[in-house]
Amino acid sequence: MMRALVCAMGLACATMADAACRQALALGLDVSGSVDAREYRLQINGLAAALDNAAVRSALLSSPGAPVSVMTYEWSGPSDQAVIAPWTSIDSSATLDSFIETLLQTTRREASPGTALGVSMNLGAFYLDQKPDCWTRTLDISGDGKSNLGPRPRDLKDALGARGITLNALVIGVDDPSAGDQRQAEIGELSSYFRAEVIVGPNAFVETALGFDDYEAAMTRKLLRELEVLAVSDLSFD
Repeated sequence: MMRALVCAMGLACATMADAACRQALALGLDVSGSVDAREYRLQINGLAAALDNAAVRSALLSSPGAPVSVMTYEWSGPSDQAVIAPWTSIDSSATLDSFIETLLQTTRREASPGTALGVSMNLGAFYLDQKPDCWTRTLDISGDGKSNLGPRPRDLKDALGARGITLNALVIGVDDPSAGDQRQAEIGELSSYFRAEVIVGPNAFVETALGFDDYEAAMTRKLLRELEVLAVSDLSFD
């Protein structure tokens, strides 16, 4: 009965028995022209701090025999993407510390002002295809605006879902709107866009950050939600 339940949840039983990776998590960070130097640093350092959060560390290191694999890339215009930290199997505190340090040492590159969200989705899927044996594959895209270059996200998301990828989003609202405090309304509109046009997959969701100062807290919440995976080590398949 339990075996049937697990398989019904979309985890192939043979894969669960053989895979050395319980989750592949690709993190795409928006570095387009709307993100200034301060916001860039808040985003990079916020991700590093979220990964170093005690609850997140515990979740990442909870099953060293079947670790989470994590990588981070940044995206902007159609030709402005780059890997910040390559695929890393988080199988020890030392490995996680090294990954975090790589983020903290990252400096900003020159990037075009465009927002090629569809390109970033395809790129994240390409990276996740490098991890076909992980039980789940999650694409985690942060963004502070709608796509304005390249393929439309709505034309891509179903194909990503068909490849077994879950795409979640972290929407970043405006820090200091020019006319009054419109942040809640603006982030509501942007969240609706990402919900309708971008996210896909089982239990896909949109997390929100009310400006880049809130990025660390929002990323921490999102990582904890994404790392809630089915514990199978104690299941009996008699």
